[in-house]
Amino acid sequence: MAGLLSLLCPLLVAAFLVLCHATEQKVHIVYMGERRPQGDFSPASTHHSMLAGILGSYESAKKSLVYSYGRSFNGFAAKLSDEEVEKLSDMEGVVSVIPNHILKLHTTRSWDFMGFSKGKLGAPLEGNVVIGFLDTGIWPESDSFNDEGMSAPPAKWKGKCIGANFTCNNKLIGARWYNSENFFDITDFPSPRDSEGHGTHTSSTAAGREVQGASYFGLAEGAARGGVPNARIAMYKVCWSYGCSSADILAAYDDAIADGVDIISVSLGSDFPFPYMEDPIAIGSFHAMKNGILTSNSAGNSGPYPYSVSNCAPWTLTVAANTIDRKFVAQVVLGNGLALSGLSINNFDLNGTTYPLIWGGDAVNFSAGANTEIAGYCFPGALNSYKVERKIVLCDTMVTGSDILIANGVGVIMSDSFYSVDFAFSFPVPATVISNEDRVKVLNYIRTTENPTATILVAQGWKDVVAASVVSFSSRGPNPITPDILKPDITAPGVDILAAWSPVAPPSIDYKDTRSVNFNIISGTSMSCPHTSAAAAYVKAGHPNWSPAAIKSALMTTATIMDPRKHVDLEFSYGSGQINPEHALYPGLVYNASEADYINFLCKQGYNTTTLRMITGSNSSVCNSTTPGRAWDLNYPTFALAVEDGQPIQGVFTRTVTNVGNSYSTYTVSTYMPYSVSITVEPSVLTFSKIGEMKTFTVKLYGPVIAQQPIMSGAITWKDGNGHEVRSPVVVYNILPGYEYGIPTSPMTTQKTDKFEGPSMYHKTGILGRH
Repeated sequence: MAGLLSLLCPLLVAAFLVLCHATEQKVHIVYMGERRPQGDFSPASTHHSMLAGILGSYESAKKSLVYSYGRSFNGFAAKLSDEEVEKLSDMEGVVSVIPNHILKLHTTRSWDFMGFSKGKLGAPLEGNVVIGFLDTGIWPESDSFNDEGMSAPPAKWKGKCIGANFTCNNKLIGARWYNSENFFDITDFPSPRDSEGHGTHTSSTAAGREVQGASYFGLAEGAARGGVPNARIAMYKVCWSYGCSSADILAAYDDAIADGVDIISVSLGSDFPFPYMEDPIAIGSFHAMKNGILTSNSAGNSGPYPYSVSNCAPWTLTVAANTIDRKFVAQVVLGNGLALSGLSINNFDLNGTTYPLIWGGDAVNFSAGANTEIAGYCFPGALNSYKVERKIVLCDTMVTGSDILIANGVGVIMSDSFYSVDFAFSFPVPATVISNEDRVKVLNYIRTTENPTATILVAQGWKDVVAASVVSFSSRGPNPITPDILKPDITAPGVDILAAWSPVAPPSIDYKDTRSVNFNIISGTSMSCPHTSAAAAYVKAGHPNWSPAAIKSALMTTATIMDPRKHVDLEFSYGSGQINPEHALYPGLVYNASEADYINFLCKQGYNTTTLRMITGSNSSVCNSTTPGRAWDLNYPTFALAVEDGQPIQGVFTRTVTNVGNSYSTYTVSTYMPYSVSITVEPSVLTFSKIGEMKTFTVKLYGPVIAQQPIMSGAITWKDGNGHEVRSPVVVYNILPGYEYGIPTSPMTTQKTDKFEGPSMYHKTGILGRH
């Protein structure tokens, strides 16, 4: 009997845990597109009725409901068990049921570097544009958000300023906050106020007022300003110390669209791809696009690995990050006079004083169970404070520096060939990051010197002569969901950007750093995204009636060409090139696209008429076929041809351009492709006689059978002889057989039952993060 019980007990425990997991209620999003309730019922009452039918009572439904979306699209967020999710996902009118994924968050020299010192449109036009930010909140008292001389918000504005001890003004005209998990860390403010710094930084990068004398502890001192300093800001706080939840993101989109924003800036995303109708940013930005609002979002910080780009929906603008012509170098000088350069935003001044130098591996904390290898990496608790005290420590990898402080060290020299190349961090101690090759020199000096010493100098801003180049961490293509759509779309400065900061947020990578700053220098595609958001707002100010696709096209076709010799992955790293806001005001031609174009695209992604009618709320949405097809006819400003291994190069693309330049104009095409690829454009000349006139052309690509071929790229450019050059990259590359409709494990999942014929959006698990 005892033996039998010993076998049964683990099984009973496992069964109990499974049962508990199945009955545990977690927040899920029930997405219902734009199909409105029939009759006089409000969306909220319909949502309550649906929940009551599943949960058994209106009282249970009231306790379960977290959000009722209804201002801009239909749906709700509620606490549901797995069984309840299954039932709801089969209900008529439900597009998808999505777990409440937690996403990740993905300055002044940058605008001058791009040749955009100050916009030429003027304050009145800029002031008509509202940029909505989905982020960590904002510090409203920052000088970057003062409203001196600004007029009242535009009459169209319907937003609110919600939060205790929080005040908006004519610059910061709206602020809301969302927390579906009802969880707050001790550092979180239950208001739009920013305790992380990220949202304050992104919003001031895009639209901050000019602040003289801004710096990070004296580094990068100068005038800080956003790209459109007279545009209005609306903050939608969806991110907290633990991340950003999908339910909150959709609630923010629902409000932002109805409030009347013009551009939405989203510096966050997933570390791995989701189908379009399971991705809260893709869903929210689709409804924003329907309402004339362009979403600018970050590509992610998972580079340089292929297929790592996030935010892949074709109706959004996906932004990579590149360097600017300034880098922060903190030199370490050894006792023998050898000076080695490392990257670090080091503001600590040791006044040239030298300190004893020790390798972490020679200061092992044996009492904590460490060994030489562990201590060499300076892992937490691995260092012997008796040996480290008042010394500079050499570590074999990147660390935060906090453990050096705990062990009473003076400073740290870190070695990492990835983090010592093109971007810098700030630390809570004197620090620098050198290459692995230079680490060998430092260790040899320690080994051959009786009393080795060193000092670390204050960082200096050196000119980066190889800029602009896409930074190593910036996520790369190909597009993992739709290989025929080139992603990222564009690149913008995202390295060592100085912008406003929350004074209660840590000013370095150590979350325990208690120092306070009003401006900070950080890097990420989170920093490049607001640059492009500002550029989009600038174009919107100059052309208020342009569609999101037209604004996106203008930015992409006028982008500054990046040097392909610096980038082995070519357009998979930088898309169309680096944004050029002033040129984007006058693109000459634009590739426009409407909701109907994107519906046709989604049909070829496997979605059916029933599903798309729910998404759009219109019976006019029709799929003639749900058989997966290539996206070659979507009117996109770039061309991507994904060729299965062992197949010939063969693709025909249809495009339509709209004249937004001179009334009477003639454009002639020029093409470039590698010698092995044949490209023809028909017709090769386009003649326009009025503004708004549209012309259609085809691009044909042919070539031999290819296999294991890295990306090959060229371009087609339309020129009118009067300064307009409309350039579109063309890329050809190999994919594995069966990948022509995306990576099988992510974009196209299994079909649901007859009640829902589109791609399955129901996953039981999934955690996302901030960029």
